[in-house]
Amino acid sequence: MAPRLKLRDIAFFERPVHFARPFRFGAITINATPQLFVRVEIEVEGRGVAVGASAELLVPKWFDKRPELSPAQTVDGLRRSLEIARGLYLARTGFLTAFDLHASCIGAQIATCAKKNIPALAAAYGPAEIDKAILDALLRAAETNFFDGMAGNIAGIDARLSPDLKETDIAQFLAGRKPLSCVAIRHTVGLDDTVEGEGGVADARENAGANYFKLKLSGDFVADAARLTRIGKELDTLGRDCKVTLDANEQYADLSSLHALTDRLDHDAALRPIASRLLYVEQPMPRDMTRQSPLGSLAAHGFIIDEADDSYDAFPAARALGYSGISSKSCKGLYKSIVNATRAAKWSAGGARFFVTGEDLTCQAGLAVQQDLALGAFIGVTHAERNGHHYVDGFGDTPAAEAAAFAAAHSDLYADAGRGIRLSIHDGDLLTGSLTATGFATSVHPDWSALAPLEQPKSLQEQSA
Repeated sequence: MAPRLKLRDIAFFERPVHFARPFRFGAITINATPQLFVRVEIEVEGRGVAVGASAELLVPKWFDKRPELSPAQTVDGLRRSLEIARGLYLARTGFLTAFDLHASCIGAQIATCAKKNIPALAAAYGPAEIDKAILDALLRAAETNFFDGMAGNIAGIDARLSPDLKETDIAQFLAGRKPLSCVAIRHTVGLDDTVEGEGGVADARENAGANYFKLKLSGDFVADAARLTRIGKELDTLGRDCKVTLDANEQYADLSSLHALTDRLDHDAALRPIASRLLYVEQPMPRDMTRQSPLGSLAAHGFIIDEADDSYDAFPAARALGYSGISSKSCKGLYKSIVNATRAAKWSAGGARFFVTGEDLTCQAGLAVQQDLALGAFIGVTHAERNGHHYVDGFGDTPAAEAAAFAAAHSDLYADAGRGIRLSIHDGDLLTGSLTATGFATSVHPDWSALAPLEQPKSLQEQSA
């Protein structure tokens, strides 16, 4: 039986994060945005009180891309999602398993947010961040680590939110996990990033020895083909067997424009260095268009959904449309990632290929990157996009003492090579050994006294005034 817990408190904090360079993806360019921190206190039956933590950037214009909203308004939508989730979670006053708590709140969270004009993907952000902090506290109370705790289903995950699965499917998947000892980084090439020369795709100081590359697309297949041709030439100079993924961030308007891109990939010799290395294409069309557009013959190219993953039934729906995979991002919900990984394993048992990928909405050094890395290593993600290490200067605005504490506790993940403490990448890989610490992948919590309380979300009317 999974241990039961009762929530005693949920507190939100934030810290500014200034980027070392602009990050342009889809229709947005980010230079700075706040990072959220969550602190929860729980009481576990028979085990006393424990504190847990989580962190994630409050990213503008990704969870909610409606053009009529400013970047600041979409960040405030995430803040409102957090506050709504806090109220729902704290209203459950009895002892419940961690997954009981999540499952009993997620429906009301989506419905309440919808009434406040917050879309489902943004609505899920609040529970996702609270759930990570609760799990951290639960693992600390049980004096175990994430990998062992999840293999034993310490959270009590069941199939109530995924009726296409059986309870035994989830239990067997969890019990059979053998976490990866390392996860390869997938180096992002943003739309404003340098392609050639110093600081470019083939610069080892820039790509950190990566064997995987994630290439952003603009939605203009002519411009994308020209840029991919340039990137392909740079990849050819690396002299190693690297792979690529493409990410359109919903920028391809429809199936016809997507066909134009894949035709170029299939038949343009200049694009062969990309096409021969291509693993999959991520979220090509807007999320609403995705749900209305069966891929047909395009499915052979291996497409996955990301922004369209806004519910527990999104992966089965995408599979019916011809999609092969779905992204895991802890900001969308760790339980959904585990459920989707269970599905992929079950669906692939008969010889078909379904998979879960590791994508990163700029998880920052410290809590965020460690918890997302552990989740990926547990469910079998062999390579994951890692943005924080090159779009942000190490630990960024984190106090030096806090960064040093993380580096001391997780010396296989961080090092100071003369430019300050930053992720330590070993031949293109991140090591997971120190993530076996008691708790959710961390021996260290933030310096809570150095954080500001979460800003109170403004209404759309206040922001427009």
